[in-house]
Amino acid sequence: MIKYIPLFLLISCTLEQANVYYTKNISSSNMVKIFQKLNIKLGKNIGLKVHSGEEGGIYFLTPEFLNEIYEYTNGTYIECNAAYERQRHTTELHKALLEKHGWTKNNRRFEIMDADPSKDFNLTINNPHMINENMVGEKLSNFDSCIVLAHLKGHSMGGYGGALKQLSIGFASQRGKTWIHTAGNITDWKKMDDYLANQENFTAAMGDAASSIVEYFRNKSGIAFINVMANISMLCDCAGINATTPNISDIGILASTDPVALDRACIDLIKKGHDLGKEEWINQLNDLKGENTILVAEAHGIGTQKYNLIDIDKPNEEDEGQDNTTLIIIVLSTILGVSILVITFVCLVMRTKSNSKYQEDFHLTQKMNE
Repeated sequence: MIKYIPLFLLISCTLEQANVYYTKNISSSNMVKIFQKLNIKLGKNIGLKVHSGEEGGIYFLTPEFLNEIYEYTNGTYIECNAAYERQRHTTELHKALLEKHGWTKNNRRFEIMDADPSKDFNLTINNPHMINENMVGEKLSNFDSCIVLAHLKGHSMGGYGGALKQLSIGFASQRGKTWIHTAGNITDWKKMDDYLANQENFTAAMGDAASSIVEYFRNKSGIAFINVMANISMLCDCAGINATTPNISDIGILASTDPVALDRACIDLIKKGHDLGKEEWINQLNDLKGENTILVAEAHGIGTQKYNLIDIDKPNEEDEGQDNTTLIIIVLSTILGVSILVITFVCLVMRTKSNSKYQEDFHLTQKMNE
């Protein structure tokens, strides 16, 4: 039995990995293709979480690029107002920008979840690190499932932006965004700059908030995540006209049902790359404690940093991955079966010896009594 323990532990570790699908071909059609690889069935009312793009921005994921997955899923684009004074901080200004950016062209469905800033939909955060509730737009309750469509890039406050940032800051209402940035101190966004939390507390609050969104949709009809690694610069799409030129080459599209594994895989691909701007990008990530968000999200149990990267551009790779999974299950089942047989055999032998010893003692006692 003992000799099987290392193999059993190895198999257990392998089974804990999350699948992250990858294609280097960045296209509208591949957004659909990679989503199909997730093999996840979502509900009827699917929210497609996007960043609508700040005024003057050119690097955000455009409605033209996302149109095929929009049509394929029959979803509704969802977003919240910004918590800073520019072109997305009121519903009226935001709607005008949506029209300018093409989000509502051809009657595309688009919902600003916190269109009424006086109404929030509060989610309880279990086992919080920094904040015990998450304030999101009230119209979140209109959707029973979600696909988080994120543009992977750097970020001047969070270190990086990906699925977890979309889940936290992206879903939060104006009050909720302020609550996260101040690590549960205030909710008035106009005073936010005076109460900003330190980086460790802020990124932990992001991990807290992200967990509540994932748990919310997993308790309904499901949630999936797609990160597009293109136009990767130091700043977020909210930088608008001030966005810096991308300093990391385009890498591809990645998707998973695990946001922790997805963001980890994206960061790992940048770290393994050879771009001249990689060092600056990683330094910002480290200085702003960006990976702390991943650690906290993982601690909440919404995902794992262990992943299996499956390149869908190589037809056999996924099949091999499936064959390996099947083999692992067969081996594990065999080990469990053998273990049960061995334990049963040992128990029978011990029981037989015990009965034999009992009979010997019984006969000996009889003779002594005679």
